[in-house]
Amino acid sequence: MPKKASIHKLSNELLKDILDQIEADPEKSVSIDRRAYLSVESFRLPSPPLPLQAQDIGNFRLACRRFAELGIPHQFTRVATRFSRAGLQRLERITSRPHLAKHTKKFSYLIPFFYVEGKARVGELLHHTNGDLQALDASFFERKADTQKSIVQSGEDLRVLRNAMMAFRSLQHVQILRLQDEADRHLLDYLHENDHAASRLVELRWSPACTHALRTVAQALAEARSPFTRFSGPMMNPQSVLAVRKNKPQNLSFLSERLTCLELHFDDPTDLNNKMKELSPFFKAVFTAANHMQAVHIGFPSRQPLDLDLEDIFHNIHWEKLRAFGVQAWRLGADEIIGLARRHSKTLRGLRLRDVQLKDGSMWKDVLAMLRAEMELLDWVSLRRIDYSGHFDEVWADSMEVPDYPPGGASDSDNEDDFHAHVSLEDDVFEGEDEYSDGGSEERSNADTDHGPDANELALSPDTPASLPFCTCSRSSFPATADNLGDNGQFVVYQQRKLWEKWVVGRCPEHI
Repeated sequence: MPKKASIHKLSNELLKDILDQIEADPEKSVSIDRRAYLSVESFRLPSPPLPLQAQDIGNFRLACRRFAELGIPHQFTRVATRFSRAGLQRLERITSRPHLAKHTKKFSYLIPFFYVEGKARVGELLHHTNGDLQALDASFFERKADTQKSIVQSGEDLRVLRNAMMAFRSLQHVQILRLQDEADRHLLDYLHENDHAASRLVELRWSPACTHALRTVAQALAEARSPFTRFSGPMMNPQSVLAVRKNKPQNLSFLSERLTCLELHFDDPTDLNNKMKELSPFFKAVFTAANHMQAVHIGFPSRQPLDLDLEDIFHNIHWEKLRAFGVQAWRLGADEIIGLARRHSKTLRGLRLRDVQLKDGSMWKDVLAMLRAEMELLDWVSLRRIDYSGHFDEVWADSMEVPDYPPGGASDSDNEDDFHAHVSLEDDVFEGEDEYSDGGSEERSNADTDHGPDANELALSPDTPASLPFCTCSRSSFPATADNLGDNGQFVVYQQRKLWEKWVVGRCPEHI
């Protein structure tokens, strides 16, 4: 009589393949020089797994000890923690179990707006709103404000974070992300629309929340001598970064020396030039110490481009291993872009220049000609919403500020990009506290405009993937030189920038 088949006799490799069919392998991430990396791995809120997926993985792990061990990476490779008492307690439970914590490679810290001291009188505010906020529960917000104050004053978060960083001995990637649940969003919208009347009762601010998160995470990483190498912050506040630099300068060197990938997007447009100028010494210290840097992205609000010299931030530093470089929303001269690209012409595979506005006297064709002629390894270039500074000012001079929503609000990724294919590395707010992993997958956008629904997607990778076959047609429509690219030195339209991206890396505009 033939023996009955048993799932227990299947090899570990086959069982892992079965788990991958339930939920994609969390250890497989988008490489850091693919353009999609920024939206999928760095600037995106962790996506909770589907309920049935989570239940199936949980049930699989309950079957036996062997299955429990095999299923751990699907639950704990990526850990997301809210700044809340429940979130910190959950993080403690994970880190108290070394057989779980040893698998964690990515840590996402989800931070809400902080209440200003003495301005958490939500009950009074609701009483005076004439029903505009009648669906909200004042006690919910008051408990949240009390909890925030208690956690900060007691140092509970720093203690838990320090223990977590000590436990996560395989940690590679750390994110600090801004968090809003639906009730927070409703309240914040009301405060924004009724600022003068409401601010005496309730005030929520991101700057102190960002400062506190940066300070505690940096201290925990440094004290734990964490092995992490990548840091992402899609909604950084310049004053918060400055405060952290002044608070614990001795930690800066250790943290900087570890970095292979740094991605920062500053979302506060107020007095941006002066604030970033003040941060120039900070960036010099970080970038000088970061000898192993492979990928860098520094971005600003699309409608408020930074007006500083590129080297005020990058200080003529040359990284021997740099493979992907990106900036967003910057007024630059052609010579500035050419100079930085030329320093890294032997290693750079991806270049992202989103929302870059060329200054008077510069022309995009000069930049493009240099990239095509001198960038030996360049696989992709992203030019989404590039323009000339004068035309940009004409278009937006009389318009209201349109907020950028980098990941954590709406996604801001090219999706066709490749900021991260060559290095080993939600659109909706995250609302579930019981999930530990984020299930990002590489997206591909078919958007045909720089101003449509996908126009604010943040990603470092190419509209023209490097893996596509090289065209061998006659290329009758392929521009022979930069002078044939149609650059008028005044404005750039969508069709132009798409063609330019392909021309720079030598791909046919008709067949790719």
